[in-house]
Amino acid sequence: MTCTPAPTASRRIRAADRGTVTAFTVVWLAAALALAGLVLDAGLAVSTKVNARAVANAAARAGARELDLAALRINGVIRIDQNKARTSAAGWIARAGLRGTVTVTADTVTVSVTTSQPTQLLGLIGIRSIPVHATATAEAITP
Repeated sequence: MTCTPAPTASRRIRAADRGTVTAFTVVWLAAALALAGLVLDAGLAVSTKVNARAVANAAARAGARELDLAALRINGVIRIDQNKARTSAAGWIARAGLRGTVTVTADTVTVSVTTSQPTQLLGLIGIRSIPVHATATAEAITP
């Protein structure tokens, strides 16, 4: 006959704690992964925003360069040729592979660019992309 020792108090406490460290670890690991995803994907979104802003600035400047030369030579009036400005600015946006709108007035060109940054880690919690918008305005000046 074999004798088994009675469970001690420390063995009973350890048996009651089984699995609690695992649940704690899973929760903190998920939180750390979400935080890392936020940092990584937010950084990529900021980079995309900087690029979109650069495209919007360049497109607006390109549009504002398209002056109505006849009005400038005859009357000395600085006015943007709206068709050329819209075409020039839209060309910049298209070459960058982005979507956007161009608004032209007599002396300003406003460009709004829209894109999105696909997420890397935040996709694990259901966020597939981060929308990015940038707007720039350029004024016509005396050449």
